[in-house]
Amino acid sequence: MTRKPIRFAHVVYRTRRFEEMIGWYETVFGAKVQHENPVMAFLTYDDEHHRFAFINLAVIDPNGTPDTDRRGKVGVDHVAYTDASITDLLENYSELKARGIAPYWCVHHGLTASMYYADPDGNQMEFQVDAFSSDACNAFIRSEQMGLNPVGVEFDPEDWLARLRGGAPESDLLVRKIHEPISPIRGFVASA
Repeated sequence: MTRKPIRFAHVVYRTRRFEEMIGWYETVFGAKVQHENPVMAFLTYDDEHHRFAFINLAVIDPNGTPDTDRRGKVGVDHVAYTDASITDLLENYSELKARGIAPYWCVHHGLTASMYYADPDGNQMEFQVDAFSSDACNAFIRSEQMGLNPVGVEFDPEDWLARLRGGAPESDLLVRKIHEPISPIRGFVASA
């Protein structure tokens, strides 16, 4: 049986009005910026490390792209859900894979270990597990380490699942021990 996430985590938007969007969410939600660079910003309104993130298309794609290329469009990039443990995340991966559903991107953000999926219409969602306690996640997202690699490092879920089933403690997988190479921000996900 497929495991269910324990909570909704965040939503990520693509925008060409980066500063306006940040200001609007600060005003409407009382959100505060946890981490910001010219390409990305992460905001929260509660004890979660981030509830909103914004991708600045004006930096990533300053000239715009054709309407057929989803990467250049503003709007929701993905929604994210949190699993209770890395075991739940990886066992769910295994169960979904057996049903023909596989992630298109697996990345350890430092803050979270995440798997990204696309539904039949191409809507993107992230299933994640926090790498630290809530307080430590908040400290990490505001740290220099986050600034050095805010995207993350890709991982092989088969390797992680084998290690976990072989007796490796969850903590061995949750601590991002390497910080390079930086994963590219994943690209367009075509619908089936």
